[in-house]
Parts: sequence; structure tokens; C-alpha cells
Amino acid sequence: MALAAENPADRVDQLILLTERLTELVAAQALAFEQQRPQDAAGLVEETSRLANIYRHESARVRGNPALLAGAPLVERSKLTRATEAFDAVLARQARSLEAAKIVTEGLVRAIAEEVALQRQRGAADAYGPSGERTAKPADGSAITLNKRA
Repeated sequence: MALAAENPADRVDQLILLTERLTELVAAQALAFEQQRPQDAAGLVEETSRLANIYRHESARVRGNPALLAGAPLVERSKLTRATEAFDAVLARQARSLEAAKIVTEGLVRAIAEEVALQRQRGAADAYGPSGERTAKPADGSAITLNKRA
């Protein structure tokens, strides 16, 4: 989907609005990850993806044809530049937040895997029934699936 701009000034205005909205969405997602609440970021994924696709498409169009913005007032183009710089900063923040969440998640998975391995090495203790007789060993209580690629 492309912007439906009537002239360069209109295109710049639309790009500013698009960039500012994407900045808000990405900042909200980064905050959710920083607060360890990824479920809050999930509700923003659809709109963020849709707008990011439009942004990507329009950025490529402008790179390919700078004349699309050439007639816009310098003040508006400067505002677009500042909006883009803010967007880039928020993307960097989100990348750091996602990397931190990934590291924490991998650490948890590794700790769980190590605990399961220790439990298996120790073996299950003998179980005794109510009258003191030996019963079958209890089933392995490690009902978890591990994926080493995670």
C-alpha cells in the first residue's frame, strides 16, 4: 500500500505522521519488553507491521525518486528528518530491549534444562507404600519440552 499524496508537501506531511505513529508504537513495544510484559507488546504487532510495511515501501520510493519530496518546504523536510532520527533512536532502544529479553529467556531455558538433567542423573528415589513395602519408582516429574535452538 502506498501513500496517496497530492504533492511533495502532502507526501512529507503524511510521512511525518506515519513516522511519528511508528515511533509511538515501537516505543510502546520497547517499554513493554523493558517492563518484562511482552504480552502488552503483542497487541501492537498488527498495526506496527502494517505501518512498517508502508514505511518501508515509501522509503524505497523516495530513495528511488528524491523528486517526490523535492518541492516540499524546507521546514517540513527538516521536521521529517527529525521524526526519522527519533524513529531510528526508538528502533535502537527496541533492539536492546529485545536482546535483553532474549538473553533472559535463554538463561531460564538453560537453567530448567540443567535442573532436568540433574534430576535424571540423581535418579528417582525408591518409593515406599503405607505399610513400608517398596513400590515402583515414581514417574519422572519433568514434564517439559526443551528445544536447544530456542
